[in-house]
Amino acid sequence: QVQLVESGGGLVQAGGSLRLSCAASGRAISAYAMGWFRQAPGKEREFVSTISWNDALTIYANSVKGRFAISRDNAKNTVYLQMNSLKPEDTAVYYCAASETIIGTTSWNEYAYWGQGTQVTVSS
Repeated sequence: QVQLVESGGGLVQAGGSLRLSCAASGRAISAYAMGWFRQAPGKEREFVSTISWNDALTIYANSVKGRFAISRDNAKNTVYLQMNSLKPEDTAVYYCAASETIIGTTSWNEYAYWGQGTQVTVSS
């Protein structure tokens, strides 16, 4: 079992930056691909980014490509999402997730473990 806890969300003006963290416990995240998803009110859960177990592969949603950067520190058992040039449409609850696929996947149903989420609100 892997327990995931997100932090770093908050309120920011458009054009600003936030860095989300996802701290894992229970098992080493080096055994997993890690991903970030988001869900805005009234909308379905949306893939944001994923990173393979060894940093070799990262994938981004087109909507965040060039603005967001995913990274991981397996020694600290933590995954990060650096979010720059934030837009109001980035407002959502952001979730961290772990997948046994190890190379990463954009499909939410291939992630077995989820955090509780952290709210990101971008004002215009």
